Amino acid sequence: MTDLSQTAVLGAGVIGASWTALFLAAGKSVTVFDPAQGADAIVQDYVDRAWPVLEQLGLATHARGQLRFTDDPADAVAGAGFVQESVPERLEVKHALYARIEPALASDAVVASSASGLTLSEMQGGWQNPGPLVLGHPFNPPHLIPLVEVMGNTRTRPGAVETAERFYAEVGKITIRVNKEVPGHVANRLQAALWREAIHLVTEGVASVEDVDKAVWAGPGLRWATMGPTTLFHLGAGAGGLAEFCTRYADSFNRWWDDLGTPYLNAETADRLVAGMAEATAGADPVSLSEDRDALIAAMQAATAPLRKG
Repeated sequence: MTDLSQTAVLGAGVIGASWTALFLAAGKSVTVFDPAQGADAIVQDYVDRAWPVLEQLGLATHARGQLRFTDDPADAVAGAGFVQESVPERLEVKHALYARIEPALASDAVVASSASGLTLSEMQGGWQNPGPLVLGHPFNPPHLIPLVEVMGNTRTRPGAVETAERFYAEVGKITIRVNKEVPGHVANRLQAALWREAIHLVTEGVASVEDVDKAVWAGPGLRWATMGPTTLFHLGAGAGGLAEFCTRYADSFNRWWDDLGTPYLNAETADRLVAGMAEATAGADPVSLSEDRDALIAAMQAATAPLRKG
């Protein structure tokens, strides 16, 4: 069985730094690769700022793991049982990185890519033997949002997906298995569908950017943080469950679906959204908004953890 105590994080941007904090909280040794000057200081600062909330959520259950930095990706993966790759989403960048790390990987190591837009088969093109590579797509920030979408295919080494799922469980993540390759995987497609209609409502003048966002977080978003949409609708028709719900509301949903918009994210649409966001946030900077977001996520996670464990 693969030793998952030693890990590597390739790419020290926001996603990579967040992964690093989570792995360290689980007591893993982490070697971080990033060629950017000053990346080590940025990651260390991120980990220090994330640590209190990791403790609050009960995710820092071990002594903080050992952390080191390197500018050589082959050195980063040497001896690692699990590698989380989060370099920029450009195929040429990922392929070049894979070519450098493949000869240095342990025979049973697993490499999980955080890619949200690229497909597994596209990324496999950078390998001589792509057996170690799986999809391990998180949601930002990974140390707070539990979901990871995991996928392998016929070129993936047997057991690699299961090893990735075991590792993610060890660091407190919730995984779903993606069974068929589609652009955007699962959760991003759901996000895209909702945002498409949000944009349509704004461009058609039905509601402002602020009010459309408010309609989500003050309405169904609260329910979606507890259960998925199909389960919630199963509860929405009483004892008859989902079968009764479909019978009762089929005409309404078909009417709404027929009327959904199909906007295109061009420059004009983007300008309108940006202007609406500036008005909605009253000029608040993204850093302070991110801090507010993280505090709310942490509070919700802390509040619901006892129920989910029960």
